[in-house]
Amino acid sequence: MEVSKKTFTGKVVSDKMDKTIVVAINTRSLHPLYKKYVTKTKKVKAHDESNDAHIGDTVRVVECRHYSKDKCWRLTQVVERAR
Repeated sequence: MEVSKKTFTGKVVSDKMDKTIVVAINTRSLHPLYKKYVTKTKKVKAHDESNDAHIGDTVRVVECRHYSKDKCWRLTQVVERAR
């Protein structure tokens, strides 16, 4: 049985590191008591082999092996370029 890897779409907030980007992933969930939508943001470091993505781009990242201590995501696609 093959396990599918997690895939998220987010926005690049930093590309200052070599072959690494920081992606902010936003999720909206309904609060159980107050019935309001709460937005949560998680930042992950992703491997970008060709330094293709830049700040403001919308990208898709997929789970992978650890490249370093806290880099365990990989850039798969640049969905939309920043204007």
